[in-house]
Amino acid sequence: KTNRSVIKYLCHSSVTHRIRYESWLASRGLMLSPFHVRWQTTMFNRLFAYCARINPRALYLWFSSGLVFGIISMVGSVVLLTKTLQQTLAQMTTDNPRIGSQQALQVVVPGVNLPTSQLAYFFTALLLSGVIHELGHAVAALREQVRVNGFGMFVFVVYPGAFVDLFTTHLNLISPTQQLRIFCAGVWHNFVLCVAALAFLFLLPLFLLPAYSTGGGALVTEVVQGSAADGPRGLSVGDIVTGLEDCPVRGVEDWSSCLSHLSYTPQTGYCVPVASLQPSWAHGRAFKRLDGTMDCCSNNSLTDLCFSYMKPQGKNSREREYACMPVRKMVTGTWVCRTDDDCTAHSHTASVCVTPSLENQTRFIRVTHPPNTHMLFVGYPPHLQYSVSLTNFVPRFGFLHLDLPVFLETFCKYVVSLSGALAVVNSVPCFALDGQWMLNALLEATLVTVVTDRQKRELIGFFLLLAGSALLAANVALGLWMVTAR
Repeated sequence: KTNRSVIKYLCHSSVTHRIRYESWLASRGLMLSPFHVRWQTTMFNRLFAYCARINPRALYLWFSSGLVFGIISMVGSVVLLTKTLQQTLAQMTTDNPRIGSQQALQVVVPGVNLPTSQLAYFFTALLLSGVIHELGHAVAALREQVRVNGFGMFVFVVYPGAFVDLFTTHLNLISPTQQLRIFCAGVWHNFVLCVAALAFLFLLPLFLLPAYSTGGGALVTEVVQGSAADGPRGLSVGDIVTGLEDCPVRGVEDWSSCLSHLSYTPQTGYCVPVASLQPSWAHGRAFKRLDGTMDCCSNNSLTDLCFSYMKPQGKNSREREYACMPVRKMVTGTWVCRTDDDCTAHSHTASVCVTPSLENQTRFIRVTHPPNTHMLFVGYPPHLQYSVSLTNFVPRFGFLHLDLPVFLETFCKYVVSLSGALAVVNSVPCFALDGQWMLNALLEATLVTVVTDRQKRELIGFFLLLAGSALLAANVALGLWMVTAR
């Protein structure tokens, strides 16, 4: 009997504490469940109501524009997802990485194809995009006389988001066109946020003009330790890169395009006086590498490199000579060339065009970063690109932080990408997304006179939603497989 009393007391106590705990959570608008934390409040209702009364005529035009955009985006999202699915299937059957880089939409998995150093940008931009999305729904609903029960935010697994709770009875009483204005307002605001972030990114040089200059080169903000660009004669934080070989660098875009150009064009040569080609400079006996290219430096020297050139006395026979020579001494202060004729135009002395004899896809690149001497790079150009982080913005004053423009640029790019992606994904006619309600309201507004039976209209909507859901699910599933399996 005593044991029963103890068990009964413990059970009653447990239930009492659970009820108190749930009441405490409910009083603060919190709801906890596995992998899901949710918070809801009414503190922003006055702000939403104020926004809904600012200018009735302007708001009508604003949300009517959103209605038109929502219908167009619903069709456009289906086309875009279909194209993305085709590109994913094509990438699965080929090893060409360039096909994957051409995709407009890609599944993002933190820690896999999203660097952990970028997580703060990702989650902040995602939360901002979600809040602006729900703000559009709330203001549009209040303008159409639909009550907003509250606004909330949530975290599902690790992904943050936002939501608004609308009074369903009021929502069902208004016309399909009014419903469309409400349902389309979210993707419309995401699109506007995307355009605003894009405009801010485009005008960022103008906004930062008093403190930062652009167009004078690419400023190094980070060099990966142990990489090809690291070392005493490598690049350092604060260096300004102005050229790669004969390709001028005025900013980060030029840096990327120059490296891409150098990757897919033959190795450039250098004009060297004939008198400098002395046997004392270790003319070596050339031998073939495994890939068929020639080498003449067999001592693995870090300062010498094998060069090839046309024998000055044997131009008609097209006979090539090979010489292992000190690379920095050979290329410092010399003109770039493709043939011996290029050297004749720049030099009054007899010169020949010597070309580094390297393995396929390997390039010799002179990186100009005054006032320092050239950094000499030998390797795959993409390795150089991954070794260095750069920015277009050069501070005019020493006390200015190098990372401020980088932070603004990176955050704007994430807002553009994520807000645009939310606009596309939420427009898809798919169950549980805005596209479901957008499609249902559109069918009610357009098919009433054509398909008078409500059940038939609902059946049409069901099959369209089923197709849209399958399309989105296929993109997500195959996108996840491509990201995690390769």
